Amino acid sequence: MTPAGVSAVAAIRVSGPQVCDVVLALFGEKAAAHLEPRRASLGTARDPKTGETVDSLLYLFFEGPNSYTGEDTLELYPHGNPLIVRELIQAIRKVEGVRLAEPGEFTRRAFLNGKMDLVQAESVADVIHSANRAELKNAHRLLSGALSQKIQELNEQVKDMSARLELDVDFAEEEADPDYDSWRKRIVAIGEKISEILQSFRGKENLSRLPLVVLYGAPNAGKSSLVNALLGEDRILVSNIPGTTRDFVEVRLFLPGGEIRLVDTAGIADQATDSLDALSMEKSKAILKEADLKIHVVDGTDARWRVKPAMTQNCVILSPENEFGINKSKDLSADFTVISKCDLLDGGSGAAMTLPENSLSVSSKTGEGLAELKRLINDAVFTESRDTEDLWITSERERACLAEAFEGVKRSLDLLQNRPAVELLAFEMQLVRRSLQSIVGEISSEDILQSIFAGFCIGK
Repeated sequence: MTPAGVSAVAAIRVSGPQVCDVVLALFGEKAAAHLEPRRASLGTARDPKTGETVDSLLYLFFEGPNSYTGEDTLELYPHGNPLIVRELIQAIRKVEGVRLAEPGEFTRRAFLNGKMDLVQAESVADVIHSANRAELKNAHRLLSGALSQKIQELNEQVKDMSARLELDVDFAEEEADPDYDSWRKRIVAIGEKISEILQSFRGKENLSRLPLVVLYGAPNAGKSSLVNALLGEDRILVSNIPGTTRDFVEVRLFLPGGEIRLVDTAGIADQATDSLDALSMEKSKAILKEADLKIHVVDGTDARWRVKPAMTQNCVILSPENEFGINKSKDLSADFTVISKCDLLDGGSGAAMTLPENSLSVSSKTGEGLAELKRLINDAVFTESRDTEDLWITSERERACLAEAFEGVKRSLDLLQNRPAVELLAFEMQLVRRSLQSIVGEISSEDILQSIFAGFCIGK
């Protein structure tokens, strides 16, 4: 259940009817005879063939159906040395009938044993791989059954509609004329709810993409120092010599809302000093076109940002960024400006500083303004998802099933315009119901299940 590598503790899961045989083989007859559900036990695991000690570890037994998979399950927690983990797995595999799990097999068994439906099973992967808090919150909603409940309510409405239609078919000679008007209202309501869920779809390729935040500005503006200060470590080479950064450098920064890609670009000057400098600036402009958030970093100590104190009543006025000659295109328009080196701005004179709109002064040296900058970035890139209260779907399979159901509703409404034979309407509603049942896995093929769980990690 834990990734490869060194750790204090690793976790291994065994599921199936031969769990007690595994305990007997590893820990002996006494341990197997006194095996109690949900009680942590300390034991020395030995190779069942050679008797050699593998590790001293804790293990837990979960008796089916009260386990993740719905089967008898054993979880072992050895020390996280990869040698120990590998030897323990090899020792377990020596028990007859035990094999390595396939990707997603534990969750698949949970689904097949009725511990969760197919929507919840798919959401397990979303919980593991969510890149920000909003996605994680949505994944937990899906895992708790929020979408499944919506689908079941819809399915009940379609089932009720189908029952009315089938009743009309069975007793056509005894009943009055078909009530097409009331049927239309019911089918329209069903279609509206399906459409609402369908419109909430957000593809996983977009959700898994981390927001891209790009810092740009003139050479020696303090971009690299700012990145290091935000990370809290010296990740990027810093120098007083302009042009130290020749290519853009990408790092990962964790914010309250999630993880972002933070890019430090080569300085963009009015004119390139050589062909290499020109190429560096072109690459900086190229990455800016992909940015979700563009932050213009300006050296506050630059003389071009100052005017005579006599004209401003002892205030330092910062000029618009386009006076630096780098804001001449839409691609270079900043979302906001950061004034770096604010600890040096007053030059010891105590002069106040008036900031332009959408700007913030920071000091990479003292840390002033860094917390506010992180907050501004977080609010800018995670605002939309943070303000969304309702859940959304991320599975292409679920989207396709909903689309099929919606098409069935549309066909039913088209038929109603010509007051058709009731059998035709009943058939279409059966198709709608089958599509909805496929979402939660009441109807599913082996190929569909294989494609869903193939992308899971082995331990899930």
